[in-house]
Amino acid sequence: MGVVAKRSSMIFYSGSDDHFSHRVRIVLAEKGVAVDIVDVNEEQPPEDLADLNPYNSVPTLLDRDLVLYESKVMMEYLDERFPHPPLLPVYPVARAQSRLWMHRIEREWCPMVDLIRSGGKKEAEKARKELRESLIGISPIFEDMPFFMSEEFTLVDCCLAPILWRLPELNIELPEKQVKPLLSYMSRVFEREAFKASLNEREKEMRA
Repeated sequence: MGVVAKRSSMIFYSGSDDHFSHRVRIVLAEKGVAVDIVDVNEEQPPEDLADLNPYNSVPTLLDRDLVLYESKVMMEYLDERFPHPPLLPVYPVARAQSRLWMHRIEREWCPMVDLIRSGGKKEAEKARKELRESLIGISPIFEDMPFFMSEEFTLVDCCLAPILWRLPELNIELPEKQVKPLLSYMSRVFEREAFKASLNEREKEMRA
């Protein structure tokens, strides 16, 4: 992925098919950070990754002497290190609410995605049904605001977008008439230049 350089260069170890890595790539692209992205096969990670990250996992971000290996920590670090455009609200209450939405996405929806992709058949079907119903349930919130509970694109959208992009691969089809606001939101996010720039070759194929 090529993005416009602003301030510094860093290395990002990214899973080729990992929604947690994808959310960080969206932030990097939104900020226009100069970054070398190492596409990692998680079954055969590069040797230097184990030296950097005690869990030998992706995503991992190296910025000079700093190593980060938790996606939400990376996203907030990048938002503070490169403050323009801001991806969290200015006011403490709104920032806390955004962090809570990020926590809920990670606590409730991310495990469903992982179960659909790697769980047993019954577990996967149950998770698929629950995720579909949850997404149908949140659709009305996009009637009043263009982004997730916000007038501006935020880190919450960066967490949600990789899941929504993967819906075809997860065999989740949304009922168009019931989720028009959500589908409009997805179009707005997917058409952002930064989102397009964040996609690796594997992700481009998901909606080819």
